[in-house]
Amino acid sequence: MPDIIHLLPDFLANQIAAGEVVQRPASVVKELLENAIDAQATNIQLIVKEAGKQLIQIVDNGIGMSETDARMCFERHATSKISTTEDLFKIRTMGFRGEAMASIAAVAQVEMKTRTKGAETGVKLLIEGSAVVLQEPVATPEGTSIAVKNLFYNVPARRNFLKTNAVEMRHVLDEFQRVALAYPDVAFSLYHNDVEVFNLAATKLSQRIVGILGSNYKEQMAYCEEDTSFLNVRGYIGKPEHAKKSRGEQFFFVNNRFVKSGYLNHAVMTAFEGLLPKDSHPFYVLFIDLEPEKIDINVHPTKTEIKFEDEKTVYAIVHAAVRKALGTYNIAPSLDFDGDVNFAPLQPIRLQGGFNEFDPESRPSTGGNSGGNSTPFPGFTPPASSRRATSKGWEQLYEPLRQEPVQEERMSSASSGMGLLDDAFAVESIGAGSVNKAIQIHQKYLLVQVKSGMMIVDQQAAQERILYEKYNTSLQKKTGASQALLFPQTIELSAADAILVKELSAEFKAMGFQFEDFGGNTIILNGIPADVHAANEKELLEELVEQYKNNSATLKLDKHENLARAMAKRLASRSLARMSDLEMNSLVDKLFACQVPNYTPGGQKTLVIMELGQLHELFLKG
Repeated sequence: MPDIIHLLPDFLANQIAAGEVVQRPASVVKELLENAIDAQATNIQLIVKEAGKQLIQIVDNGIGMSETDARMCFERHATSKISTTEDLFKIRTMGFRGEAMASIAAVAQVEMKTRTKGAETGVKLLIEGSAVVLQEPVATPEGTSIAVKNLFYNVPARRNFLKTNAVEMRHVLDEFQRVALAYPDVAFSLYHNDVEVFNLAATKLSQRIVGILGSNYKEQMAYCEEDTSFLNVRGYIGKPEHAKKSRGEQFFFVNNRFVKSGYLNHAVMTAFEGLLPKDSHPFYVLFIDLEPEKIDINVHPTKTEIKFEDEKTVYAIVHAAVRKALGTYNIAPSLDFDGDVNFAPLQPIRLQGGFNEFDPESRPSTGGNSGGNSTPFPGFTPPASSRRATSKGWEQLYEPLRQEPVQEERMSSASSGMGLLDDAFAVESIGAGSVNKAIQIHQKYLLVQVKSGMMIVDQQAAQERILYEKYNTSLQKKTGASQALLFPQTIELSAADAILVKELSAEFKAMGFQFEDFGGNTIILNGIPADVHAANEKELLEELVEQYKNNSATLKLDKHENLARAMAKRLASRSLARMSDLEMNSLVDKLFACQVPNYTPGGQKTLVIMELGQLHELFLKG
């Protein structure tokens, strides 16, 4: 029998390794930025074209490489970081496996120019598909410039799996922001398609956070610090009232390396317990420093997942540090950015308006729903029979009393498939000229008398269903009307949010929003949907973007569906108010005119029916 086992060719082995290390353009950005940091660079420039598909270039002023090192860095398992087994447990640098450059060169065309400090000339390398095409001396500044062109040019199946430029650029921004936050003492700049996105001077952490996330973060940061013999915690946490529906602005760094840890996030969230609105997530940038032998960072190829030797102690210290910051310091509305707030002591808590802003028991009652994202059935899809339900069947169930006798009518067989309402239900009396009308309870629920008993309508859920169907239609037909703002609003967004808004500009316009690009990450909002109350327009747009991102993180939806859901959710959360008889009746009318009136898009019930028998039993028990 002939031998069938053989060694893979180097180019193929490198492509297989690249499948773990290089998943998308952002993976290349991460590896190259980390290499520049390890090269002791103080100024790093990232140049991207077509979201990294066409070009990713990193230019740094680090120590550079010799001719031999430049050639060796593209070999598999070649590294300057590890010599012995013990070194694996003392790693404080970023890239250390020696796979990144070989993996990148296997799936792209790479040009490297590098010169060590004091050398007269540098070296230039051209590599395509792991093969060295050119190596020659070159005049180049001290440091290293690496240009990665035409990513996955030789693996078309991988290239076809890349997302749109807007999606891939958001991933690139994520990696850039993480490294830039971890090293505020290093200057960073980012250019996309020759447009400057970031230009961050070397500074302190507080100013770096504002430079990346936006000036509105000045109002919500409080310093957090805890030093122990086991580990140190430092960084910033946000005011509870600034919490958002998405988890985007949450960063953990362990020994200056960005990590993802649900365990550590739970430590922070429990520290905020009782202070956050429902389904909200606080902002934080927290650095944990401990001896490298007490962690294992070699868990996953991306090195964003780690294991702690003593997880319980790490959890307890992080939780205590955040709780201490919340309980001891006043989370002031603004910070003094002229001073070094990294070390400036904050003031003790003061009572504002007679209540402690950190004690939920002492807050004045708002009397309204928190408007949280309540989706007990994520990704809910109604039965086919429900989707086919006609408004005629609902009109038969719910028909305003326009004549003295109440006409009993049967629901259509299509609507009876909804299973929630029996075909014998009929509204007893409501509407114009009625004696009995809908009753509003606590500005949250509507009670409506029906023939078999009582119908209870969730006011917010009903609004969400109505608005969703309305905006979904507007997006499909591009018929959304707009009302011009008397005073246009200038809105500064984070870089990632600005890209998202511009990506969805056609969809925003279809719903009735009108805005123009003001340069950088700033837009001018000129109009909003015609039926939206003109107040807090800036807040509405920001909430809409947050809800869209939150939906994207938990559900697989197309742009139209996501935006319609996001708009409905946010506007409905603002709709809890006292309603007139006409408004209550109109709400119920509109609800039963919907295609699927008994559920929100997320699967929450909009109404329930209590039969007379059920009501009767309530008074018989006990």
